[in-house]
Amino acid sequence: MTEILAQYLATRARTEHLCAPLQVEDYIPQAVEFTSPPKWHLAHSSWFFETMILRKHLPGYRVFDDTYQFLFNSYYNNIGEQAARNQRGMITRPGVAEVYKYRKYIDSSISKLLSGTYDDEVRELLILGINHEQQHQELLLTDLKYTLALNPTFPVYDPGINLVNDENSTNGWLNISEGIHDIGHQSDGFCFDHESARHRVFLHEFEISKSLITNGEYIEFIADGGYQEFHHWLDDGWSWINRENINNPLYWHKTDGNWFNFTLAGLQAVNANAILSHVSWYEAAAYASWKGCRLPTEFEWEAASDKLNWGKRWEWTGSAYLPYPGFKITEGAVGEYNGKFMINQMVLRGSSVATAAGHSRKTYRNFFYPHSQWQFTGIRLAR
Repeated sequence: MTEILAQYLATRARTEHLCAPLQVEDYIPQAVEFTSPPKWHLAHSSWFFETMILRKHLPGYRVFDDTYQFLFNSYYNNIGEQAARNQRGMITRPGVAEVYKYRKYIDSSISKLLSGTYDDEVRELLILGINHEQQHQELLLTDLKYTLALNPTFPVYDPGINLVNDENSTNGWLNISEGIHDIGHQSDGFCFDHESARHRVFLHEFEISKSLITNGEYIEFIADGGYQEFHHWLDDGWSWINRENINNPLYWHKTDGNWFNFTLAGLQAVNANAILSHVSWYEAAAYASWKGCRLPTEFEWEAASDKLNWGKRWEWTGSAYLPYPGFKITEGAVGEYNGKFMINQMVLRGSSVATAAGHSRKTYRNFFYPHSQWQFTGIRLAR
């Protein structure tokens, strides 16, 4: 077995392993527009390999089902029309069993393709597809958590998977002198297109926290009226918390004066020493203001990253999601992966406890809207 086939099969197996604790009813619901059902993630990640690779590169390939081209296309206009994003939970047919048959069909076809000769384009698309599925593994967990949290019985996904109890291992501040720093990906390894081109930035002297904000520290912000004091908030964030009645991080519940949070292991008491999770950029910026600090820019974060412990939470930065100098959108469907989303979103750096092992790197750029809370997001301060 070739190395790339082994990597492909391991990635596909992990996706299905994440679904092992589910009941069949868990595969279907779509709680809100920005989440997708587990069944859709299973099918879409297979659709990616079929559409981007097998249709073009495996001689004699026959599509599994013509309707899947429409049903499981996410946002690729180059491919064609897509089912409405907010109605993915209404796709009750094909059923779960049929989607698993689809996955096996794709795996068999990819194995057949890799048993022969293939060019660099196929290899590059396979690596992209593997990384794409790893992204969907994380989304599968976070989307599922959001859906389960709406169940008033607070169901347990897996009693051994809490994911929000990890604590900081360092503290204090790291000083970075002013100077010119190289930013962006530079190696023969894989990266997404928006991590390039490598370029230089000038940074003024700054300090960045070695630790992430804990639940206990954030509780102090709440107790001090942080959600009621408008001067901590940008106007857009102030409008959001009042419109949506936001008073605490996502999944937190206060009962008899004590804080509890919903986890994938069920409802549990908030660990004051654990790293804060599930806060929006608006909340992160407001907390930073309350502390007399700010969020680091993505360039400051990358310049300091070799001396930081990161990987427990996606870390909000103060940087808008924009192209690097020299960035070019690739022609065709693959070019729709990142570039067209460079508007109204903020950059996060690092990775989280839900990220697949080996998926991230210090140049990795994640991006979400500033009101997004459902990822495993946290706060690192700068000053």
